[in-house]
Amino acid sequence: MQLEIDPVLDPLAATPIKKSHRKPATASALSILSTAALNPLRSLKWRFDFPSHTDPIAHLIQRSERQQLGEDGKNDIVTEKAAFVHGEPVQDSDGPPKVDSEVEVLHEKVTKQIIKAGHGEKPSKYSTCFVHYRAWTESTQHKFEDTWQEQRPIELVLGKEKKELEGLGIGVSHMKSGERALLHVGWELGYGIEGSFSFPNVPPMADIIYEVELIGFDETKEGKPRSDMTVEERIGAADRRRMDGNALFKEEKLDEAMQQYEMAVAYMGDDFMFQLFGKYRDMALAVKNPCHLNMAACLIKLKRCEDAIMHCSIVLAEDENNVKALYRRGKARAELGQTEAAREDLVKARKFAPDDKAIAKELRVIAEHEKAVYQKQKEMYKGILGPRPEPKPKQVNRLVLFWQWLISLFYRVFKCRTQKSD
Repeated sequence: MQLEIDPVLDPLAATPIKKSHRKPATASALSILSTAALNPLRSLKWRFDFPSHTDPIAHLIQRSERQQLGEDGKNDIVTEKAAFVHGEPVQDSDGPPKVDSEVEVLHEKVTKQIIKAGHGEKPSKYSTCFVHYRAWTESTQHKFEDTWQEQRPIELVLGKEKKELEGLGIGVSHMKSGERALLHVGWELGYGIEGSFSFPNVPPMADIIYEVELIGFDETKEGKPRSDMTVEERIGAADRRRMDGNALFKEEKLDEAMQQYEMAVAYMGDDFMFQLFGKYRDMALAVKNPCHLNMAACLIKLKRCEDAIMHCSIVLAEDENNVKALYRRGKARAELGQTEAAREDLVKARKFAPDDKAIAKELRVIAEHEKAVYQKQKEMYKGILGPRPEPKPKQVNRLVLFWQWLISLFYRVFKCRTQKSD
């Protein structure tokens, strides 16, 4: 049995990898994959990112036309959806957040206010940036796009973004990894004089407000966007970011480690994983699942236990007996006070790793916590109901005693007379 060893992150030093429980692919996907299997997968460019209801031939023709239009270097490689979940910022209403920080002028038509500071360097031209954002029209405060709600950040290549995202690209180029900012973009660098009457629906000459978070970015070292990479190249790029994240975790740089893991998972989104089978799917899961588990470890340390539960559940959807996922989800649930669900996860994890000390420790913590809660409730109810009343001593009935004495007296007199007569 092969062992997955992650000594940096995990108290469970070595955990058996169980066979994954996969969902069956649809007929349309299987037909595409069987066609693709005619050529060696090693040299195959993985471009089947179209929906199952579209005509694949028409899709490839449209892609070819877009590439021909982009040969001048202006409109090629625009944006591509990534498929991973990032923590949604807290927001009180549907309008843009109120920010009091200093206004920084980035361009004649673009200003920026920092909501949350980032770290490290800023991305350079042609860097691939992973971005979450919300967008409103400034005049009506109408929100027309929200990648947090869709749970799909975009992949934005600086200098090669769509025309309507030019202002967003300028703002992102002046941000650091992990930074969240409010951008005000003039209509000239947005949807222009005509606006957009499809999706998203933006009126003509509408200035735009963006709430943007730069999750992270890749410099041009990869040399190509994800859509042009082979399977091995995408998995290799993801694995490099996983190892970078492990190094940052070891240094207790949890936010930075999270960003590396998130970018790693972005290389293996749902559309990509859906098209994999056999050893290639196993190769991808061997990188993807540890990233989700490592993110869960970071989130537990950051006291973001609900997000940690979500990442563990993603792993358990593929491998329902994964010990690390069960252990970390149980630990996160225990932190949230969900003791019954936590015990269920930990007992199941102990079934597959009976000698693991970390699992036993968490179960003891839950038992001690429940005992303390019981004692506390007992004291509380005792205070509400008052002390238990002492039993009252039984009162002596004098009338009964008198009759007992009288009967005894008559008996003695009668006995005495009987003896005399004898």
